[in-house]
Amino acid sequence: MIKFGPSGNSDSFFAEGHSHSEEAAAYVKSRGLDCFEYSFGRGVRMTEAKAISIGEAFSKAGVEISVHAPYFINFANPDDEMAAKSYGYVLDSGKTLKLLGGKRCVFHPAAQGKDSRETAVARTVERLKTLRDYLYLNGLQDCIFCPETMGKQAQIGTVEEITAFCEIDPIFIPCVDFGHVNAREQGSLKTAADYRRLLEYMLERLGYERMKHFHVHFSKIMYGAKGEIKHLTFADEIYGPEFEPLAETLHELKLEPYIVSESDGTQAEDAAEMKRIYEKA
Repeated sequence: MIKFGPSGNSDSFFAEGHSHSEEAAAYVKSRGLDCFEYSFGRGVRMTEAKAISIGEAFSKAGVEISVHAPYFINFANPDDEMAAKSYGYVLDSGKTLKLLGGKRCVFHPAAQGKDSRETAVARTVERLKTLRDYLYLNGLQDCIFCPETMGKQAQIGTVEEITAFCEIDPIFIPCVDFGHVNAREQGSLKTAADYRRLLEYMLERLGYERMKHFHVHFSKIMYGAKGEIKHLTFADEIYGPEFEPLAETLHELKLEPYIVSESDGTQAEDAAEMKRIYEKA
């Protein structure tokens, strides 16, 4: 079943007087939403007791929880010591994810740095093979790990690159951030045909069963010549992308992803709007 929810808490969550992550479960559920993404962007600093407490609240509300691993991850870094830290960030995120009762961990794969694109991507592939081994060795094979399409030209994470990373092992399922794709490709996602071309490429490479419940990030994003600049809200009428043609395409292709709104401050509201648009479609 397709799911919709926010990444983190909207401004309205705090405006209503909420402050604890446990309260986000009922807040999200009250808006008719189905999922929630907790970000470890600046590091995994959650105690085991806190993770269990949050997980119990979300389980009680019937809201599925996912996590976003720290933003510092870079599997293309030529320094092996720095790469070791990236393995640790994903493993720590995965272990806390299990305590939260979730199944999905999103991560940024890499940055190109001073290397050629080919060299950086090849190094990322080899490091992700090592990450796969660590994930199995740490008993995390019942979770899925989602390398994300990235919005800046200097980042590793085109649709083609993410698809290739996911071909390494079934433990990897793509996180397609359509706002990132649109920003990186200078407004490429306008029509249902644009979305269909992207998704059919991934379906051909990964198969329907791998893609049926893939992970989605969606928001409108301001972009420039080098790609992503900043996240916007659905009120934006300049940059896009629009969700309606994606909703139509998901319905036609019989795909049921986990869709997370990353709008700037209106995540829950825009997630609810996406759900309304999808149900209408």
